[in-house]
Amino acid sequence: MSDILERLRAETRAAHEAIERDLAWETRVATREGYRALLARFWGFHAELESALAAVLHDDAFLDPRRRLAHLAADLRFLGLDDAAIAALPRPHLALPRDRDEAFGTLYVLEGSTLGGQVIAKHIGRQLGLNSEGGCRYYAAHGRETGAMWKAFRLRLTEEAARGTPETIVAAAIKTFDAMRHWLCAAPVPIPDGKGRGPVAKVSQRG
Repeated sequence: MSDILERLRAETRAAHEAIERDLAWETRVATREGYRALLARFWGFHAELESALAAVLHDDAFLDPRRRLAHLAADLRFLGLDDAAIAALPRPHLALPRDRDEAFGTLYVLEGSTLGGQVIAKHIGRQLGLNSEGGCRYYAAHGRETGAMWKAFRLRLTEEAARGTPETIVAAAIKTFDAMRHWLCAAPVPIPDGKGRGPVAKVSQRG
């Protein structure tokens, strides 16, 4: 393991454990309604970050296969929302990445989540009967390619850290974990019944 990966694993441990403790994902995905509300929070988070990451990195070949906003939209449509309702979902106010180091610290969190997502996807399949073809595309992430994608990301991260500032990468990763925890663990997003009928309340970020 490279120095940057060792540092990230050690120095983000507390923040990582905090989100695992507070999110209580098994409870959140116990029902379709709870699962849909969680995906709605994830949609807002990714909607803010993906465009910012693209603007900093200017590397579509690397970033595009790692985008997951479209997967979230597909899942939410499967679960009953139309495009207007999805576009109206709340988004957090985040400190967005300003340079490559901050972008790769952020991506460490987003890409790392695809590994645990494989376990969660299997649980959702058993609990709710959903799969990558219907309702669970986000957690399925890269599917069978998840391991290979993570390996490729680690190699790229090591290269970036060698010519960048590791301290900034680590700080950005911790900040991303904390921001994700506050956003996902805030009050659930009220979701309208049917295909977009009814208001979608905007919920402020907690903390």
